[in-house]
Amino acid sequence: MKKEMTITYIVDGALYINVTNRCTNNCEFCIRKNGDGAYGSDSLWLEREPTEREILDSVFSHDLASFSEIVFCGYGEPSIRLDTIVTVAKRIKEKYPIRVRINTNGHSTLYHGYDTAPLYEGAFDCVSISLNTPSPERYDEICHPRVESAHAGMLAFASEVKKYVPEVILSVVKDFITADELEECHRIADSLGVYLKVRDYIS
Repeated sequence: MKKEMTITYIVDGALYINVTNRCTNNCEFCIRKNGDGAYGSDSLWLEREPTEREILDSVFSHDLASFSEIVFCGYGEPSIRLDTIVTVAKRIKEKYPIRVRINTNGHSTLYHGYDTAPLYEGAFDCVSISLNTPSPERYDEICHPRVESAHAGMLAFASEVKKYVPEVILSVVKDFITADELEECHRIADSLGVYLKVRDYIS
């Protein structure tokens, strides 16, 4: 019997949504380099990208009232499927008063080629962006982006999207940067008026 794709999975009381395996980065610390799943989930590698209907069916197969939040985060960059995830997020919000977050590398506008920040309004309560490093050079070294001016574009997106969503977070993986770089990341976050989350490396 063929195993179903893992579209939704649960982490620490939150429901996570896995919509694509495509990504504009190839980060050295990416969790998918270490296995097929995350936090005990089944494999998050997709045989194909699920349709909007399949995503909604998977989401609403759960009792959403039992979760602390909904998180768009799987084995790829969710904003690559921006129209789909915005529609899904808004459908969720129509039915449940639940917090919706997206974990993203911040390349949404770079990838789609237009200012995507306004589309996040009304869909997401929190946008968590992987800052990873304070400098474009180091970003290129450890994130291996497939888009031009990735670091600058990510920061520009962070500045824009905070106009449309209640909370924007920048994050770094502390094991991959120096203490001086971490201090500079704090300064970047402060300059944008957002919170910096320091994450541990997941091996």
